[in-house]
Amino acid sequence: MGAPAELELGEIAGTILVFGGPYGNLEATEAILAEAAQLEIPPARMICTGDVAAYCAEPLAAANALRAASVTVLMGNCEEALGYGAENCGCGFEDGTSCDLLADQWYRYASAQLDGDCRAWMRAIPRRITLTMAGAKLAVVHGGAQRINRFLFASSAAAEFAEEMEFVGADIIIAGHAGIPFTRALPNAIWHNAGAIGMPANDGTARVWYSLVVPEATGLRLEHRALSYDHGAAAAKMRRAGLAEGYADCLASGLWPSLDVLPATEAASTGIALAECIFHWKSASAAA
Repeated sequence: MGAPAELELGEIAGTILVFGGPYGNLEATEAILAEAAQLEIPPARMICTGDVAAYCAEPLAAANALRAASVTVLMGNCEEALGYGAENCGCGFEDGTSCDLLADQWYRYASAQLDGDCRAWMRAIPRRITLTMAGAKLAVVHGGAQRINRFLFASSAAAEFAEEMEFVGADIIIAGHAGIPFTRALPNAIWHNAGAIGMPANDGTARVWYSLVVPEATGLRLEHRALSYDHGAAAAKMRRAGLAEGYADCLASGLWPSLDVLPATEAASTGIALAECIFHWKSASAAA
């Protein structure tokens, strides 16, 4: 049986913590769980936007940590590919690019690490998550609402975001896949990418990113937050496993080994440290 097309969480009254791309980085996965505990956010109000297993050394342990904590996980292209035994990660990289060639190594490694139980879990997780908060309809997708591995960045054309928003019919879409956190305000809607915790955001720092969505009297507050963790231990495990040095080095340098997927605007921002920031969505009644 395939994954459910959509998981409806209903109305959520408290703060939710959203993160993407654990990427097999157990240290980062454990750090986000500890962060949630410190913020007193229960696993029932945590959402992972997918790609639990990818670049780093412990894909099975990272997946099992999220499963044991009962975090709600969305299907990313990596779960789809690994769960169904595809030949490649389905990341959307162009054939022959550096990203494509590097992906072949980590994908074969991750595939060899996973057991049948984890693959079955990956096949069963939802492809979209919907919920309501403070009068807003939220949809959580991986890449795009229509294609799981669609790359959308802050500089993407407004028409691309509008197409996705119209397809879902949500006030706010929360996404992953791109690896860089951003919020894009659109007419009457918001596209919010929570970033990834398993790999830095190409901003020259070792920090990784997650988001808080906080209900307020007038609507919602969306917070981009940075997270520090033991990246040295994660990188050492990658080197012991013989994984690509470029990604192991990235955990400390904060610089991606390849910029193939990035639009010119994001590529030009390589090495520029991101800042934590807050955005607001106002409910219809508050706006009126």
